[in-house]
Amino acid sequence: MHQERIDLWQHQHTFNIDKKKIEKKTLIVVIITFTMMIAEILFGWITNSMALLADGWHMGTHAFALGISLLAYVMARKHAANDRFTFGTWKIEILGAYSSALVLGMVAILMVYTSVDRLLHPLPIHYNQALFVAIIGLVVNIICAIILNLGSSSHSHHHHHHHDDAHSHSHQTNDLNLKSAYLHIVADALTSGFAIVALIGAKYFAYNWLDPFMGIVGAFLIARWVILLSKDSASILLDHEKKSPLSLKIKEHLESDGDTRISDLHLLKVADDKYACIISIVNAKKYSVEEYKRRLADIYEFAHITIEVNECKSVG
Repeated sequence: MHQERIDLWQHQHTFNIDKKKIEKKTLIVVIITFTMMIAEILFGWITNSMALLADGWHMGTHAFALGISLLAYVMARKHAANDRFTFGTWKIEILGAYSSALVLGMVAILMVYTSVDRLLHPLPIHYNQALFVAIIGLVVNIICAIILNLGSSSHSHHHHHHHDDAHSHSHQTNDLNLKSAYLHIVADALTSGFAIVALIGAKYFAYNWLDPFMGIVGAFLIARWVILLSKDSASILLDHEKKSPLSLKIKEHLESDGDTRISDLHLLKVADDKYACIISIVNAKKYSVEEYKRRLADIYEFAHITIEVNECKSVG
């Protein structure tokens, strides 16, 4: 049995793209959200407005979650060159997205609890004041959503390897940390929008049940986002890539000669669309590592790959 190993690209383990622009935009959104939270709580306390106080604390949960997203970007950037992170620091962002999803889930649970309580124990509503708060909240959240969306749409990957050049123009970022921040903003905007509809219905048509009902509808919609976001981020954190389309593509490329067999394959996601791959191969005709390298050359997703070749000799 003969063994040969080669690392196809020797480079530092900084696979992720520079996200300083997205980080700055997230910081702006955090500042806006936090400022709005302080203003609502302070004004609500001065005027004894429960609507303002409640919305202020509600916005505080989103400010906290946005802060998690911002911290994830900062930590990933600051430790990018730290060789203690074997495959880079991108998963710090994914951990931030997962944590943010948990906070969003708690918001959904709180919304259901509050809405059911209001259905069972209706309270008098100060319509004009509540509408003012909801409209201000909606406007602020729309502004924040536009800021984050611009950060997403204008940002594309810049690949650093020669085999990526042909793909660099066509791959937009699929940033889960940014997505989690964006979902918090959209969830808050959705809450404000539903509140406006419900308050108008209650004020002009006496549909007092509409306010808590809209709260429950919004909570279930948010819960769906939480499930999808937590599922995507948890899958990456747990390296759940064994039967991914990329694994099947690797198998198809390497085993195309009818002699080669992949005995072991480890696929780890290390950036938004980049993977580290460790492959162990068994063959009888002794194809070279360079040959296998050639077969995988058109797979742009590889940021780091190690191949081990084991020659299976027939028994004489």
